[in-house]
This record gives sequence, C-alpha cells and structure tokens, in this order.
Amino acid sequence: MTSDLSKQPNIGKDTESKLIQVGICSYEELRAVGTEQAFLRLQTLDPGACIQLLYGLEGAIEGIQATSLSAEKKKELREFHRMANK
Repeated sequence: MTSDLSKQPNIGKDTESKLIQVGICSYEELRAVGTEQAFLRLQTLDPGACIQLLYGLEGAIEGIQATSLSAEKKKELREFHRMANK
C-alpha cells in the first residue's frame, strides 16, 4: 500500500507501517484522527509506546520536528501519556 505518512516529519517507515496496521493510511487520516487517538491505536500494537512517539505524531500533524514542539504542548502531551499508561 502506498502512503504519504513517511513524507511527514518524525514518521519513519516503522511508524508508517504501524499506523497503517491500525487503520491510519494517510496524512489526512492522521490529522482527522488526531495525535491522542492515533497514539492510543498504536498502543494496541505496542503497549509500551513511549512519549517520543507521541511527540513525533504531534509534530507530524503540525508539520514540524518533534523537538520544535512548544513547552506547553509537550506538557499537555506528557499529561496525556501519563493518563494513557494508567
């Protein structure tokens, strides 16, 4: 299957493959699903999915490198990550 996911920042072939496995097959689908829901879907494949993956998904949606996310956005994502791992 051809996908444009790996053309986005922070999305490598492995993450692209996993996103496709959980039903997210394009950048538009990723944007529609959103960072948090995409992460929760990926956790079904990898229950130990790390915060860096969450940052990467958000960065991909925003079109920036994960390292460029604002401190406030990273804080929100850390809080979500804690809740998702309870």
